[in-house]
Amino acid sequence: MIKVSVMYPNAEGVSFNHDYYKTTHMPLVKSKMGSALRYYTVDKGLAGGAGDAPAFVAMGHLVVDSVEAFQAAFGPHAQEIMADIPNYTNSSPVIVISEITVEKS
Repeated sequence: MIKVSVMYPNAEGVSFNHDYYKTTHMPLVKSKMGSALRYYTVDKGLAGGAGDAPAFVAMGHLVVDSVEAFQAAFGPHAQEIMADIPNYTNSSPVIVISEITVEKS
């Protein structure tokens, strides 16, 4: 399994509408990716390690079976999904695809 992390860097002048992101944007992603998207999580940055400002104002994580499954499900809708970004932030996302090696609950 893989995780696609979409992280929004924090900087002076960055705005982020957390409500829109979790109630509109992420459900849009889920509706477009369908069953290929096993689940997603949304994180809101609170602080850095030493009490500094958080490095990221928000992070969205998509859990999918494989890179190929992600590309097949996201690719056809990438333009529409990416076009929604200005509706909730002026930050440019950093994307990391990683392999989940341990998952516990």
